[in-house]
Amino acid sequence: MNGEEEFFDAVTGFDSDNSSGEFSEANQRVTGVIHVDTSKSNGIGKVGERPPQENGIQKHRTSLPAPMFTRSDFSVWSILKKCIGLELSKITMPIAFNEPLSFLQRITEYMEHVYLIHKASCQPQPLERMQSVAAFAVSAVASQWERTGKPFNPLLGETYELTREDLGFRFISEQVSHHPPISAFYSEGLHQDFLFHGSIYPKLKFWGKSVEAEPRGTITLELLKHDEAYTWTNPTCCVHNVIIGKLWIEQYGTVEIVNHRNGDKCVLHFKPCGLFGKELHKVEGYIQDKNKKKLFMIYGKWTECLWGLDPAAYESFKKQERRTDSLRKTKLDDCPEKADGDVVDAVPEAQETVQVIPGSKLLWRVNTRPPNSAQMYNFTSFTVSLNELETGMEKILAPTDCRLRPDIRGMENGNMDLASQEKERLEEKQREARRERAREEAEWQTRWFHRGSNPYTGTPDWLYVGGYFERDFSGCPDIY
Repeated sequence: MNGEEEFFDAVTGFDSDNSSGEFSEANQRVTGVIHVDTSKSNGIGKVGERPPQENGIQKHRTSLPAPMFTRSDFSVWSILKKCIGLELSKITMPIAFNEPLSFLQRITEYMEHVYLIHKASCQPQPLERMQSVAAFAVSAVASQWERTGKPFNPLLGETYELTREDLGFRFISEQVSHHPPISAFYSEGLHQDFLFHGSIYPKLKFWGKSVEAEPRGTITLELLKHDEAYTWTNPTCCVHNVIIGKLWIEQYGTVEIVNHRNGDKCVLHFKPCGLFGKELHKVEGYIQDKNKKKLFMIYGKWTECLWGLDPAAYESFKKQERRTDSLRKTKLDDCPEKADGDVVDAVPEAQETVQVIPGSKLLWRVNTRPPNSAQMYNFTSFTVSLNELETGMEKILAPTDCRLRPDIRGMENGNMDLASQEKERLEEKQREARRERAREEAEWQTRWFHRGSNPYTGTPDWLYVGGYFERDFSGCPDIY
């Protein structure tokens, strides 16, 4: 095998808009998360009297066919010790480090909190719309919390579609390039309220104790009712202790969301954990107008919730907080540093709650994961349903759909030997197809996306050409 897999790809239950966000929870702490019954839809996308469906599924599964395979018997160091500082796209990893999903399916987890897009579309004022868009951008990475398994690297030409009438969207993605690996996606609201599209190709590097995924590619959200377009790029994702110790994830970096119609910008700082883990998972930022006047402050945790309030109230609270912190500084300086820093990156003991500033309004809150999530690769309820394949579904899916991949299906069913054999067979089939194209001097032709420029940023992008949902799959490649 020549290392077709990447060690880690980073992008990533349903929340419903049962609160308008127009209330205040002054002087309280968020001590938990809300579980929402996903069978109660707000009606978006329903057609006639038919029940909500996803490609023929009327009721989604709540668990995987087999529990997660243990990784305790495998040593990552034997594979990675010669790769410090190198690009990871050509390093082969044992299948035990995977999770039974393609990276294309993991991208689809953006849509877990799609209600925030619908909410933004219904807001009359641009400031309120930006608040919901910012919450959506943060919610898109919430599923990555404790997700230390590596998704399967998509085969060239692989696709994934998801239609959710109950949630009001449909989604299509395609692996458009293999070297470098690039995944393109396109989603639209079933009531013509939004378009959501982009291309993702994270650059991954191994730094001795951690794997870092630097985001590449532009994400675009268009609110059609308001003739608005927003663009942004994901934060950097880092997986710690890939050699020894407990794996843990942090997101850091600055995300800038631009409203290309009026020049408003939301700047979100995903904080690195810091020496004592005080900043772990924290997100802080603000919305400003085109003249750089701050209009709204945002804070919270990407693993938990997001709040916002008026800049004056925020600054007043922070000023008081700084005075309190200065009184504690002497005590903190007397604390000894951790002695195990050279062995593992100790998992920070982060607070489980976000302190809510008086006058704040809730922008977003994550759902609890299912009780058996730890035995299911820490999947959310939404994620558990992504690889469902009921009898007859293969007749309407493209033959390149991820659900039809035998290696992923084998792993999901707990047959690791079959999964490993199929993974190797598929990679060899892909290599032979590449050699055949080289002999014939033929270039690979993408099916559903074409190379172009983002219409709002001018940066290189992959654009949806249309036609997928007409279901003419006669020219699809044979990749499985």
